[in-house]
Amino acid sequence: MEKRCIECYSVDNRITPLLKPLECLENHTQYICGNCGRCICIEHDPVRGLQRWKFPFKLAEIAKLYLRTADFTNKKPCGIYEIKSKTGRISYKIFEDIKALEIYLKKNKDKVCEKMQPVFSDGEYVEYKDTQVRKLSPDEIKKYMSERK
Repeated sequence: MEKRCIECYSVDNRITPLLKPLECLENHTQYICGNCGRCICIEHDPVRGLQRWKFPFKLAEIAKLYLRTADFTNKKPCGIYEIKSKTGRISYKIFEDIKALEIYLKKNKDKVCEKMQPVFSDGEYVEYKDTQVRKLSPDEIKKYMSERK
């Protein structure tokens, strides 16, 4: 079994950004893991109030790649929940706590969370001293992209 990073929960320290990686690294603020150096988009859209971790994910493993940014944003351990639509489509969403999940479900009557428990949560929030949240320089972007598999 591969060893996951204690801070950002990933086994691949260059897997993110998943979509349009160069564009994301050039234009968005990144959470830079203080342990493995993985960059995770933590950009906050001030108009819509959105961050990448608030979107639904097709797989729990993909949601796990963005969980640390939710933990960091909320300064507490968040959880990944399995959400099922009335059509049977399953997705995974990150919520800061059960109350946030319940609010979401009240607003989205066509969705359910059968277990009402996270499929994954680190369970404890820890601050890491070498973590950075900032935009990368062009040289850092070039180096990061060259290290991707």
